[in-house]
Amino acid sequence: MLQLTPADIESLERATLQAVAPEQVHAIPGWLLPMDSGTVGRAKSAVPLVREGVDPADADRIAQAYRAKGFQPVLRVPDLPAFDALRARLETLGFTHDQPTLTQVGRIENVIAALSHLGTEGVSLDERPDAAWTAMFLGEGFDPVDGASRAASLARAQGTRYVSLREGESQNSHTTLACAAASFGHGWLGLHGLRTEARQRGRGLAGKVLLTMAQEARAQGMERMYLQVHDSSTSALALYRRVGLETAWGYRYWRSGSA
Repeated sequence: MLQLTPADIESLERATLQAVAPEQVHAIPGWLLPMDSGTVGRAKSAVPLVREGVDPADADRIAQAYRAKGFQPVLRVPDLPAFDALRARLETLGFTHDQPTLTQVGRIENVIAALSHLGTEGVSLDERPDAAWTAMFLGEGFDPVDGASRAASLARAQGTRYVSLREGESQNSHTTLACAAASFGHGWLGLHGLRTEARQRGRGLAGKVLLTMAQEARAQGMERMYLQVHDSSTSALALYRRVGLETAWGYRYWRSGSA
């Protein structure tokens, strides 16, 4: 298991917000408070930068800060004992939780070693997303409103490259079959928005996308990567296990019912 220091945890959370590009970010001691009108949970939920010494009264301060800006209070709270008192306070305030999610981390060299046999033919890393990349978020099996919001959030991020796996005889006649956003920031490679066209799943295309990202991260001198995945995403979790990623912590979104 990749051991994370307090500085590592803070850098990972800052890298996450850089990748999802909230409309605004505020702060109180020990927390970042991103605020956004879109659907991406990480772009609009308060996130702790520490894993100990959490003050339960932070719940009140965070709720007040979000309401003062006209946003529904949402917190992204790790499923760790250090947050027991905070969760109890949130329950008292009428918050409920959903979306159990896993933060996974691993070493880039392990990812490359596990996937190098796939090669990277047909995969590109682009400075800006093209129309086909964006369309992947609107395709079969995806909520079009959420997909459009996620694509827009990722597209405005700094330090992100847009990965597309294309097949076809030429650049003008290709078809995009898989895509992702690769964020490079705060010493981390982040995987976001991995998508494979529904009829193309099971061909190892996601692995080729991930390999391309990892190779670029290694070229930039990075050694570690992270991602967040819903705990029910069995096929994605199987891929991540194969490349050596492990769960650093789980979290849930705690939401207030009123703005």
